[in-house]
Amino acid sequence: MRISKPFPGLSFLSILALSFSFYTIRPTSSSASLQDQFINCLKRNTNFYFPLEKTFYAPAKNVSMFSQVLESTAQNLRFLSKSMPKPGFIFEPVHESHVQASILCSKKLGIHLRVRSGGHDYEGLSYVSRIETPFILIDLSKLREISVDIEDNSAWVQAGATNGELYYRIAEKSKIHGFPAGFCSSLGIGGHITGGAYGLLMRKFGLGADNVLDAKIIDANGKLLDRAGMGEDLFWAIRGGGGASFGIILAWKVNLVPLPKTVTVFNVTKTLEQDVGNKILSK
Repeated sequence: MRISKPFPGLSFLSILALSFSFYTIRPTSSSASLQDQFINCLKRNTNFYFPLEKTFYAPAKNVSMFSQVLESTAQNLRFLSKSMPKPGFIFEPVHESHVQASILCSKKLGIHLRVRSGGHDYEGLSYVSRIETPFILIDLSKLREISVDIEDNSAWVQAGATNGELYYRIAEKSKIHGFPAGFCSSLGIGGHITGGAYGLLMRKFGLGADNVLDAKIIDANGKLLDRAGMGEDLFWAIRGGGGASFGIILAWKVNLVPLPKTVTVFNVTKTLEQDVGNKILSK
């Protein structure tokens, strides 16, 4: 797979809009029967158990629980209005193989996928679709394990974890290590790095995406790939090219950077009357 560098004329949001779609569209009946077909297909394609009452949410079965899960990471209420398209149901995988099976089953049944990691989404791109119907939501919030290796200066973090959870687990092991990513603790690490991961430490250590050592991704054929398996071109693209464009990110292996025990953060506020432009340039 060859990917041109960089993507000329293609903005970050437009890249994200190239959602993870499958176009083997077949006639489908109601959402309830579609869910039953999907569940049966999952059971045939994975050996790992998933409790239906804790992994599947549909308005036909329990509308209050469905709404609670759908709205759990929403920050922009416009995307929760009645006029906005809603997924037929939500599936929360509890094992990597469930994500692989979801891709295989969505292709077989002709279902459009939206994929959401563990954090907030102001644009609603991870849980609203105007492209294809019906569509379902694969919510990765139950895949949030974090393994920190201080001796190796690295950590594996699953896509469902948030920035705050990653920072906390690092701080449990060391007061002089960190990861250069966003300031907002509710950001989902799975999608954050696919957008570059701007943060307060980027002037010294670069973007979060610059500090990724490896990754696990499932492609459109349901194959689980690491950095060696996906190749350097795809590994380059997923670190800033939009998570919905190339596959489903399951986990990142990130590089930990050295930090002092005490870090001072401050803001300098200037007005136009104080000639802020010239003062900055003179520095």
